[in-house]
Amino acid sequence: MAANAFGTLFTVTTFGESHGPAIGCVVDGCPPGLAIAPEDFRADLDRRATGRSRHTSQRREADEVEILSGVYEGRTTGTPIGLLIRNTDARSKDYRELTETFRPGHADYTYWHKYGIRDPRGGGRSSARETTMRVAAAVIAKKWLAERYGVRVRGHLAQIGALVPRRFDWDAVEDNPFFWPDPDMVAELEGYVDALRKAGDSVGARVTVVADGVPVGWGEPVYGKLDAELASALMSINAVKGVEIGAGFAAVAQTGTQHRDEITPEGFLSNHAGGILGGIASGQPVVASIALKPTSSILVPGRSVNLAGEPVQVRTIGRHDPCVGIRATPIAEAMVALVLIDQALRHRAQCGDVGEVAPRVPGSRA
Repeated sequence: MAANAFGTLFTVTTFGESHGPAIGCVVDGCPPGLAIAPEDFRADLDRRATGRSRHTSQRREADEVEILSGVYEGRTTGTPIGLLIRNTDARSKDYRELTETFRPGHADYTYWHKYGIRDPRGGGRSSARETTMRVAAAVIAKKWLAERYGVRVRGHLAQIGALVPRRFDWDAVEDNPFFWPDPDMVAELEGYVDALRKAGDSVGARVTVVADGVPVGWGEPVYGKLDAELASALMSINAVKGVEIGAGFAAVAQTGTQHRDEITPEGFLSNHAGGILGGIASGQPVVASIALKPTSSILVPGRSVNLAGEPVQVRTIGRHDPCVGIRATPIAEAMVALVLIDQALRHRAQCGDVGEVAPRVPGSRA
């Protein structure tokens, strides 16, 4: 299978299947000298993991990272970094009945036609299990971005079904299993998701990621636009059906006087562009949002066909999420961080000698 790697100077290649013996990745192009240890991966992998609350799939993986290469005496050497995570809680028997049928809303049918063979166990390579390695690789990216440039990448669940936060508090995001910025709504979300699970159904969600401290100049003016690469990276996440940068589709209803981000000596007056102008970072917060479809693995029977082309009813059993968006926040953060570190290295390679350019307008989070 081709196209399992992304990035130009900082590249990540992932491998492995949902119910195989292990998943892993190779990170190439990481600058040398960065302190990294297995325990550095724990926090973000726990944030992404299933089975940590009743609101996600109850698959419980240990997600212990083994560093196979590229690190010596606790620091990166500049050579490829090999990371491996063993699968410890695969339950393949849940998928025996799916070897002869195609689940509606999944990649079963398209994989079958593309390759003439597929791994039906949990979706194989198309499973969200693969995103574990993206999060692991981004731990390295986030640490380097923070230490070298002071960049901070963080996200939150911005909508689940028709529910949206009524107020916003970054400090509340990590204090609940939904990454929800309104602490007063957590009980409401719990009841909503519990009802979905009881009904055997699912719902979609929206996740927003904000990268603070991104320097002016990162990104390319034509084919390597920062927003284009963010959109491509975020669209590669399972279940993502839409990406917005800044105001996104809301810009359709705005006028030019509303949308343009006017500039004053004290800073930008708004950030409808999401921190990117002409494909290049403006120094404002980079803001990107993703729309995730409802989980297709649900208990409600759905129509499909089997390998003989005959009509069948498919009811997906096993351990699944009533809303995949609940644990998509660290995955979306990971893709943004991986794009940013790659753009940072590319900018440094070509334009590292440009230095300070006046005037330097302060950023704005509006």
